[in-house]
Amino acid sequence: MRLLHLDSSAHRAAESVSRRLTDLFARTWRAGNDRAEYHHRDLVADPVPPIGPAYCALGRRVEQHGVPAPVRYDELIETEDERREWDLTRALVDEVRGSDVLLLGAPMYNFAVPAALKAWIDRITFPGVFTGADGSSSLADLRVVVVTSRGGAYGPGSGAEDLDFLAPYLRSWLTKQGVAARNIEIVVADRTLAEIVPGYEQARPAAARSLAAAHERLGVLAGALPVPT
Repeated sequence: MRLLHLDSSAHRAAESVSRRLTDLFARTWRAGNDRAEYHHRDLVADPVPPIGPAYCALGRRVEQHGVPAPVRYDELIETEDERREWDLTRALVDEVRGSDVLLLGAPMYNFAVPAALKAWIDRITFPGVFTGADGSSSLADLRVVVVTSRGGAYGPGSGAEDLDFLAPYLRSWLTKQGVAARNIEIVVADRTLAEIVPGYEQARPAAARSLAAAHERLGVLAGALPVPT
């Protein structure tokens, strides 16, 4: 068993709600899985470089080669820039493929995911890396827990549901990579700015309830996910 824990909040202080919540899940899960492996990647402290022209050139060549036919990536590389792009990509892809549980800290920035997380997503979404020769996905059994914090309210009944481009995007991207929909859990903490923004005091009770619910759900999930045999 292996847990891959990614944080993408640009705010690295203890005030970060998404970081506090992912830390809660990771600590709880590890306490119940003392023989499991754990890897934490901070996408802000150690950012993934945005994809470049050589990445695109190699990706296009792979697609022309034919996916999901078995792809021999090393044989398709033509330049040193392509080699560097592929080596970086392969390392990150292998982290995901070698994990049983993926924990994503994804605070909402401007209605969507942070740039640090998007760079990681763009990097590992390389043609064929998660696809078998028969079209199956190596991520079919991956369990994913997404933790997102939002300064305002965007859930059902908020009147701002259409502005949430984060949760639908991550669900769509994960399922496109072959993750089973039933294995994706998104845990939300709403109204996180209520404690610090003047004039938003009336939202503090709802914010506290949302944070408490997120704590409770993450505790349940951390105890319910598979354990090593």
